[in-house]
Amino acid sequence: QVRFVESGGGLVQPGGSLRLSCVVSGLDFRRYTMDWWRQPPGQERDLIARTTQEEDRIYYDDSVKGRFTISRDDSKNTLYLQMTALKTDDTAVYYCTTPRPAGQEFPWGQGTRVTVFS
Repeated sequence: QVRFVESGGGLVQPGGSLRLSCVVSGLDFRRYTMDWWRQPPGQERDLIARTTQEEDRIYYDDSVKGRFTISRDDSKNTLYLQMTALKTDDTAVYYCTTPRPAGQEFPWGQGTRVTVFS
């Protein structure tokens, strides 16, 4: 059974930083492209960052480019998201997953909540 366990969220003021982690089990982590998604209050869940195997190719949504850094430690089956220069618009629940064909998605984890308040 594939599981994603996110952690590291919390309360932070604008301009602050947080580092999110996602421990993955049930698959050969190093062989998979990995994503970070987020769902702001009352909005849809959106993809914000992606890394391929060995970080060969990395994608960032324009909303986080230059502020967030996605990385992975294949020896620990763990995906990271370093977030800096946080804004109130970054308030959301953050999730990790791996891209799958439609209808074959793995269940989402519980996510980790990030609240940026002034």
